[in-house]
Amino acid sequence: MKFQIVSDSSCDLPKERAQELGVDIVPFYVSFEEENYMKEGVDISVEDFYQMMADRAGTFPKTSMPSVQDYVDVFEKYAKDGVPVLCICLNAAFSGSIQSAMNAKNQILEDYPEAQIEVVDSEEVTALQGMFVEEACRLRGAELDMKEAVKLLEEIRPTGRIFFTTNDLDYLQHGGRIGRAAGHIGPVFKIKPMIEYVNKELVSAGVSRGRKKSLQSVIDKAKAYIEADHIDLKEYRIGLECGLDKEEFGKFEEQVKAAFRDYEGEIKRFEVFHVGATIGVHTGPYPTGIALLKRCRY
Repeated sequence: MKFQIVSDSSCDLPKERAQELGVDIVPFYVSFEEENYMKEGVDISVEDFYQMMADRAGTFPKTSMPSVQDYVDVFEKYAKDGVPVLCICLNAAFSGSIQSAMNAKNQILEDYPEAQIEVVDSEEVTALQGMFVEEACRLRGAELDMKEAVKLLEEIRPTGRIFFTTNDLDYLQHGGRIGRAAGHIGPVFKIKPMIEYVNKELVSAGVSRGRKKSLQSVIDKAKAYIEADHIDLKEYRIGLECGLDKEEFGKFEEQVKAAFRDYEGEIKRFEVFHVGATIGVHTGPYPTGIALLKRCRY
């Protein structure tokens, strides 16, 4: 193995998938109503996190970034064995996770001056970060060294794009993502927010009336982007993002496949990601979307 890959849990890779890829996951923490913080994916599963949100309507969970010591504990075991480490973190604009990793790197270098640790801002969130990590694994599997891999990964960061919707406005309002007036009007008119992740930011992409229309709008917006920007899907990974309602997501997945039937020869597969706590605290239990990220040119 040329190098070890580490990421924070915002990459939303299931535990089994991370183990299969040989990726160490450093968890974020989540808390409900000032209860003890629980490690995401360790003390509480993503499914249980969303179920607690649904069961505790009107309460808003919080997340906390991994500590410096959390990263030190992972980095040190590889530093001892002389294994280089590539650490891929959540978009720095969203969290201080990358700063914890940088501080841990500096701490490790005091004790292990020869250690090779590269900390990279993925500039992505949720499924995009997961696909970014998987691309790093693909490059490692192709026997590239860490510097070569980082150079290629940096090239694809600007290509990340997400189109998604949520089932209500409460969590976005609580987090300051929308105004109070929109939060009050939304339930009356069954307004569902449309959101895009582009240029390292979450931005409003309008609204839809009703959940079914909002899910269809996600598909329409993704297709419009692909067509307008002449995206060659043979060069891209496509991720589908789901929250608590797996039955609804199953129907959405079938809608997506039907809508993209004309691209069947270009799409290798639709990857499924369960949106984790770091974004879920802002969206509520029912985020659903489509993510696109270009593959590394190798």
